[in-house]
Amino acid sequence: MFNGKRLKELRTSMGLTQKQLGDLVNVTKVSICGYEKSNRTPNIETLIDLANILNTTPNYLLDSEVSAKVMEEKEEYSVSISSEDMEILRELKKYPDLYTIIKDNPKRLIEKINKKIN
Repeated sequence: MFNGKRLKELRTSMGLTQKQLGDLVNVTKVSICGYEKSNRTPNIETLIDLANILNTTPNYLLDSEVSAKVMEEKEEYSVSISSEDMEILRELKKYPDLYTIIKDNPKRLIEKINKKIN
């Protein structure tokens, strides 16, 4: 599914207006607005052009999931994780001590964090 929020974030981070981005990919400002509101989905050619101009991948704009095969005690299974969740894990791995604490007892730490913010 196309992620209009990501498109808007990338466009604004590059300082482009909807019209400017539309001109770059040969669609109207109205089309870009529709993509950003997730009311419309770009065709494959436009999707590729958007990804190239915004220095990203079509998968990022499509909100694709990342899949992986996991081996655990001689059993193999597949898991899927959203790209947002993968980003959280990548950021968390930058803090090895915190990552270890969360990995060892995720439920307890998540409950503590939730109590702090609520």
